[in-house]
Amino acid sequence: MKIVFMGTPDFAVPSLKKLIEYNYEIPFVVTVPDKEKGRGLKKQFSPVKITAIENNIPVLQPENLKDEIFISELKKANPDLIVIIAFRMLPREVYTAPKSGSVNLHGSLLPKYRGAAPINRAIMSGEKETGLTTFFLQDKADTGNILLQEKVEIKDEDNAGTLHDKLSILGSELILKTIKLIESGKYELMVQDDTLATKAPKIFKEDCLINWNEPALRINNLIRGLSPYPAAFTHLNGKICKIFKSNLTGIKSTLELGKITNNGKQIFVSTTDKLLEILELQLEGKKRIPSGEFLNGIDKNFLIKFE
Repeated sequence: MKIVFMGTPDFAVPSLKKLIEYNYEIPFVVTVPDKEKGRGLKKQFSPVKITAIENNIPVLQPENLKDEIFISELKKANPDLIVIIAFRMLPREVYTAPKSGSVNLHGSLLPKYRGAAPINRAIMSGEKETGLTTFFLQDKADTGNILLQEKVEIKDEDNAGTLHDKLSILGSELILKTIKLIESGKYELMVQDDTLATKAPKIFKEDCLINWNEPALRINNLIRGLSPYPAAFTHLNGKICKIFKSNLTGIKSTLELGKITNNGKQIFVSTTDKLLEILELQLEGKKRIPSGEFLNGIDKNFLIKFE
């Protein structure tokens, strides 16, 4: 089977490697244009592009997916299937081009958590389970008919980073199963029930601000769901303070909201119900460190209140 692969971030890399491992013909990979970063504006390749180059696979990086040259290249390649993982919305003339259609891998159990940030949003919402879905593309994002799904437990110690990595590896196996299923021609599609749909919109800075006027569990889930990136944050003595890891305690909170107490080794913050222990944090202009190390480097009276 001839497959065009479309993707950008690290999440898509294991699936591309899996297709290469199983010797699928990949005429080219499609990814985003290179970004310029740093003082020297050095071009930065996407993880998918790096993987493609390492395996001598041609790379296309169209600014516009409706570009006539790009569509001409796609039709010339005449793929049997397009596999899309963490890429962009495809116009109809692109996703309908392959003989067998276009398949997307999504990091949730659709129709739950449709959108750009399903992994973050699932943890932020306190879910105990999520998963992966492969589906055929339709005009509206994440609404296509489902081929396969796989459930994954969200453990209490999971954050967005650890769950991302697990789903990325499991996703490569699910993509392989999906392709083999399509090759066999023996599959049944499941139509998504829109009444059960939930949204997982892109994360913006305002989503990351901690509201201490909430229960400890909700704040802890926010911190887990945004760690390690973009990271939940609060303000401490006029500076931004990112919090990467916290721990639920059974200690009733009797202090003013956001009030900080410490014993010289641990940091606790008051919420609407319980004290929340802060385990890893990063003050603006400093590096990310454990709370004990943070306390060692400051005056004890420095900690007053998170706002």
